[in-house]
Amino acid sequence: MPKPPTKSKSSSGPKRARLIAAGDLPTREQVLEAMARDPDIKGKRDLAKVFGIRGDMRTAFKAMLKDLEGEGIITRTRKTLRRTAALPPVTVLDIPGDADPDDLHAFPAQWNDEGGEKPRVSILQLKGARVVPGPGDRILARIDAGEGAVPVYTAKPMKILDKPRRGTIGIVRMDDDGARLIPVDRKSREMRIQLGDLADAKDGDLVEVEVKLAGRLMIPRARVTAVIGNPMSEGAVSLIAIHNLEIPYHFPATVLREAEAATEATLKGRQDWRDIPFVTIDPADAKDHDDAVFAEPDTDPANPGGFIVLVAIADVAAYVLPGSLLDREAYLRGNSVYFPDRVVPMLPERISNDLCSLKQGVPRPALAVRLVLGADGRKKTHSFHRVLIRSAAKLSYQQAQAAIDGQPDDQTGPLLSPILKPLWAAYAAMAKARDQRGPLDLDLPERKIILDENGLVARVHVPDRLDAHRLIEEMMIAANVAAAETLEKKQTPLFFRVHDAPSSEKLMALREFLGTLDIAVKKSDAVRPSDFNGILHQARKAGNVQQVSEMVLRSQAQAEYSPENYGHFGLNLDHYAHFTSPIRRYADLIVHRGLITALDFGDDGLSDAETTKLAGIAQHISATERRAMIAERETNDRLLAQFLASQIGARFEGRISGVTRSGLFVRLRETGADGFIPASSLGQDYYRYVEEQQAMIGDRSGEKFALGDDVTVRLLEAAPLAGALRFELLSEGSRVNPSSSRRSSKRPSKSYGPRGRKKR
Repeated sequence: MPKPPTKSKSSSGPKRARLIAAGDLPTREQVLEAMARDPDIKGKRDLAKVFGIRGDMRTAFKAMLKDLEGEGIITRTRKTLRRTAALPPVTVLDIPGDADPDDLHAFPAQWNDEGGEKPRVSILQLKGARVVPGPGDRILARIDAGEGAVPVYTAKPMKILDKPRRGTIGIVRMDDDGARLIPVDRKSREMRIQLGDLADAKDGDLVEVEVKLAGRLMIPRARVTAVIGNPMSEGAVSLIAIHNLEIPYHFPATVLREAEAATEATLKGRQDWRDIPFVTIDPADAKDHDDAVFAEPDTDPANPGGFIVLVAIADVAAYVLPGSLLDREAYLRGNSVYFPDRVVPMLPERISNDLCSLKQGVPRPALAVRLVLGADGRKKTHSFHRVLIRSAAKLSYQQAQAAIDGQPDDQTGPLLSPILKPLWAAYAAMAKARDQRGPLDLDLPERKIILDENGLVARVHVPDRLDAHRLIEEMMIAANVAAAETLEKKQTPLFFRVHDAPSSEKLMALREFLGTLDIAVKKSDAVRPSDFNGILHQARKAGNVQQVSEMVLRSQAQAEYSPENYGHFGLNLDHYAHFTSPIRRYADLIVHRGLITALDFGDDGLSDAETTKLAGIAQHISATERRAMIAERETNDRLLAQFLASQIGARFEGRISGVTRSGLFVRLRETGADGFIPASSLGQDYYRYVEEQQAMIGDRSGEKFALGDDVTVRLLEAAPLAGALRFELLSEGSRVNPSSSRRSSKRPSKSYGPRGRKKR
């Protein structure tokens, strides 16, 4: 029987094979193939043995390995080299905010540090793709590593994902034992900060921290990684939302330099409309003016009683060119964000407040639409023009309205007959057309927070809704419709401002709720805004319009931007695009560029690269719009909680603004502040959530608390950082048959134990 071969000493460790000709340096691919084939190769010395590296070859070989390591293809742990971990076939990628929109790249959102540097992934930008991401986006993508031994990653985007918020942020509070972190997130708990982990943070500073576990009990402690600022000393509570939602609020120096280098547009390539007495009508504290209006009777005998309305919009496209640094920053921001204590603008002040602001008496470039209206207010024709205008007057809404109401001042007196009265006459005709069109008539009050010199809430008020506001709104809507119609007629790609009809599920929920109020609703899903207006009319007669308005609002879809036009349900319009605010909305700038291209107004119109990426741009700016809304709401909540924190124990009048299984949301009548009443504290009964009635109903007593009910509450707790208020309910509810709380609810109702509220 033959003896088995003995194992030679040289057979252990990496296999020595003649992989290349003696004296030749291996290629990168050969090195990576060897590492993949032989797991015993642990480091540089093993590789040198495999390839017979000696003498002068060592320097070049070391340089090759260093390049592979620097590119993240191989990684080193002490003296051990290994192939970097490969990306899975489908993974989540983050595109840097400063990536070139025309040559996008990304990095994996999650990456084990031991796997070496994050690999760079090129984003495929295919014409006609349904998902078109941009700088700053997080995407789910299908990965291709290429054919070679060295992976060359490319990615086909599958979906744009919401980006998670930043790590834990909070306020530093110094105490006798050192420091603690009070988190902004109301669901997080306080943590200690050791003095050595404070960095440069001081008492009251808003900071970002990383959480580390300390001691045998693994107690979480915070270590400051970044000092953001001091919201209290700076009077800028908005800093919390800005940082938490990652809203860019500092312009890079390169962007500011590009803005400062811009020069004023001239009459070249424009019609001279400087002699037309346009006026701007804006809030009294407005710093930029991007729209101006003018109206006069139409002298055409074929249009008796008709009007000519001119709407001029700041020509931002003349200064913010496709692919420029200003353009990339404006795209990244998506829109301006308005807080009570500051504005985070989309464009630097040199552009927004100066060159593009339609200042009184100063020549300014504009894109203008000339609307020909009939006596009934309906548009007959329209045309767009690239012009130079000179505003005759800068007016506030209140100032213009006072003049029309018979109280002109020194500025508006001379403007009343030649300018303001023709504007109001044209608006009166447009209002007739609007009423016939029948847009959704949800007139919910909007409160405005007024701050004092320290950035704290001085008062909250509901501004009067004036005809001056409605006049500007109607003229802007007409201009937006004209822009959409022109671009569609010219077959120029654009994205529309769309608002879908309510879903069947939301309509069913609304019908069930209205049924409890004996308000009739047609059963068809083919609803129009006029159907909702009829519901609101019935509610006004019955005295519960606030209650019904809240539910009608909840039934509506969210407006967004889309290259696909499915109309604007709320406005009851088939064609609608945003054209009138390019200083503060990137969507409007894209529409301006589309008009410039479609009407051959210049070479600064919509670029071919932008045309192929409209779907992605629409998704991105819809997301930045939602981000701005959340930031504004959170900041208002924090300011109001801070304002009310000194009134713990006080009684307030309010209205139930939301009903959930966990309790009631109440909005205070005077300030509009929102707070919560836990279901467990409602009273001496078991309370069930009845979805179709949007109510909590007591099992035994039949006591009912429903959406829209007026209530009296006591403030028990205020958490300014979280923007949270907790109330105690003092009012008695209405009384119904207790069995109504158990009738035909689609989902099992949850009951709550009796606690606390004493009869008063």
